[in-house]
Amino acid sequence: MAVASDPSEELVALAAEAYVYGYPLVFDLSTAEDFMQVGVGPLAPTPFNHFAHPDRSADPGTPCASGVDDTLCSVAQLDLSGGPIRLHVPDTGGAYYVLQFVDTWTNNFAYVGRRATGTDEGDWLVVPPGWAGSEPAGVRGVIDAPTSVVSVVGRIACDGPDDVERVRALQKQLTLTHLEPGTHRTGLPAPDNDVPEQLRFFEQLRVWMADFPPAAADCAYQDRFQPLGLLEEGPSPYVSSDPVLVRALVEGMERGRARVAEAGRPGAVDGGRWVMDPHLFDYNLDRFGVGTIDSPEWKMADREASYLVRAVAARVAPWGTHGYEAVFAHTSHDADGRRLNGAHSYVLRFEQPPPVGAFWSLTMYDAPDGRLVENPARRYAIGDRTPGLVRADDGSLTVHLGKDRPADPAAAANWLPAPDGDFRPVLRLYTPGRAVLDGSYRIPAVERG
Repeated sequence: MAVASDPSEELVALAAEAYVYGYPLVFDLSTAEDFMQVGVGPLAPTPFNHFAHPDRSADPGTPCASGVDDTLCSVAQLDLSGGPIRLHVPDTGGAYYVLQFVDTWTNNFAYVGRRATGTDEGDWLVVPPGWAGSEPAGVRGVIDAPTSVVSVVGRIACDGPDDVERVRALQKQLTLTHLEPGTHRTGLPAPDNDVPEQLRFFEQLRVWMADFPPAAADCAYQDRFQPLGLLEEGPSPYVSSDPVLVRALVEGMERGRARVAEAGRPGAVDGGRWVMDPHLFDYNLDRFGVGTIDSPEWKMADREASYLVRAVAARVAPWGTHGYEAVFAHTSHDADGRRLNGAHSYVLRFEQPPPVGAFWSLTMYDAPDGRLVENPARRYAIGDRTPGLVRADDGSLTVHLGKDRPADPAAAANWLPAPDGDFRPVLRLYTPGRAVLDGSYRIPAVERG
């Protein structure tokens, strides 16, 4: 009997589906490994159950694209396999902060911080799936983790280089303590090193799916991947795979990767319109804990469609928050549809300040690299906390964007330096108002001055 030499279209299509479905899990845990083993950007390598903090606020020297100047980040990878972890948070005196809890499938399942729980000092207990212990005295509440590994992404408002010491003092008070004696692993389950590199993604997905199962409805969906070997236990099926399966996996991965890239590509927009999606992270359909909003408004209606959205979010905006916590908007064109470039000067006029519950900031990045812009003023962002801003008699605020400092003192006070070439400003809205979320607030277009 002849043996098929080429994979069927059905097998290739299934492999493409598996790539889209599994990309967020592989991305998340690969990133977690990087945090622990080599560090990421300004964060030094840090083991499980410890916070990593940057040693300075972001600047053009920060080795990480799209640095943020308005907050300082703190990141911890939690391992709950040895039992619950007690989290201590400081009193920030009303200052904005958020700790975002992300499971291994990139679902935001809990928030602690000003919007969600206030700014008082306190302790929280983060517990593994299925934990049935007793809550100790003195904790404010329990955070039920859907997976035994969790990423905690913290952001504390920082008013620039002169405010770093205050934020550092708060970061030092973020602590993680084992509640019970237990064995905590030092690394993630390891894929088989004998698997060929071209199949490594699927080997990672196979191993990590088994160790970090998703919600029940997703488990039922991933049963369809049995023909790909993704549900095999024990030794890897990819060490010596059928050549037909290998070709199906490789071709399917290429097709799935292209699908995610295409879905994440910005579509055509009107001249000057800011790109913003408050619902990019609504793919969490099952796991709602402390600080989340469990309502249809913040859930995608189509579960299978949510897998592609989740993959796009992991690719273009990893570890972003729900829109009710923060919304980021960006633009690369002026009101007439021309690309923003440092050869020209621009104005951005806010008739009314952006509606936010916390604060807003506008950060300048070069394009296409997305790095902060070196400038003699050492100003990388401007916002409602920037001292010395000049507003017009009617209360409006005009921000001046350009390479050269404006000659007029009032304009210079409101100046956000731009690079020589193309640039892309990003407007961050922390705890955005209802008008931002329902689309009734429209960010004004950048106009050439």
